[in-house]
Amino acid sequence: MEKTETELKKPDIKEKPKRKEDFWTSEERKTCKDNYSCEIIVSNGTPEEIYNPHTPNDAFVVKYIVDDKNISDLTRGTKTKIFDMYWDKFKSGLKSIDYGKGTVNPKVWGYQTAPAKKKKRKA
Repeated sequence: MEKTETELKKPDIKEKPKRKEDFWTSEERKTCKDNYSCEIIVSNGTPEEIYNPHTPNDAFVVKYIVDDKNISDLTRGTKTKIFDMYWDKFKSGLKSIDYGKGTVNPKVWGYQTAPAKKKKRKA
C-alpha cells in the first residue's frame, strides 16, 4: 500500500514536551543560598539531567515525594544543610540524599573565561 502525496507531505506531529512542575519558587531559590548555603542545580529533573557527568562532583541527588509523585533534585551543599532545607519544606516526603555522578571540579564548574583582549600595536 503506497502513501498518497498528501500523506507524504504531512509532517509528523510531535507531542509538545510536558512542562515540568517546579516545587521551588524563585524566592525560595534565592533564600536557600542565604539561609542554608545550598544551591539547587536541577529541580524535578529527569534521570539524564540528574546523573549527568558534567555537573560538580560535590552535588547530591535528593529524592522526595510530593502529591504521590517521586521527584529528584540535584543540589549542592553539605549533607546536613541539604537535609535541613528539604525537611523544612517537604517534611516526611523526603526519602533519600545520595551522591551525584558529577565529575567536574566545583571550583571550575560554571566558570567562564574572560574574553581575550586585543593587543595594542606599536606604531
